[in-house]
Amino acid sequence: MQYVLSALMENRPGVLRRLSGLFGRRGYNIDSIVASATEKEELTRMTITIDCDEYLIDQVVKQVSKLQEIIEVENVTEVPCIRRQLLLIKLRATLENRMEILELAGALNARLVDITADSVTLEATAEDDTISTIVEILEPYGVISLMKTGTVALKK
Repeated sequence: MQYVLSALMENRPGVLRRLSGLFGRRGYNIDSIVASATEKEELTRMTITIDCDEYLIDQVVKQVSKLQEIIEVENVTEVPCIRRQLLLIKLRATLENRMEILELAGALNARLVDITADSVTLEATAEDDTISTIVEILEPYGVISLMKTGTVALKK
């Protein structure tokens, strides 16, 4: 099962290295990790997505909370949260299918961010499942490149 952790930590050099080192030493695999400044300059919020079983997630939370710089860590998988992921996807686009791609993008709530003679780049922000669906729908046009940010989560 995929779990989402939200960690509030001191905004200091080396915190991400220590956190990723902890995951590496324990053999935990991080699906995605996103860190950003918060409303307080001295704090960083990190959203970590990990695929593991129920027993292991409890161990992960305990281990992360032991790090000196961690103020709090919470498993927010079942907590009411706003979860989003950003997708940038560059597709092959010919004169024949360009309008079709743009109409489909509009229906998917994706936005055009770049256009060239042979490609279009779209941006979408949505929940993880929706982002996966958007990628599946657009794949037949020919994905040149794709980048996802990973999940960010904020408790309601």
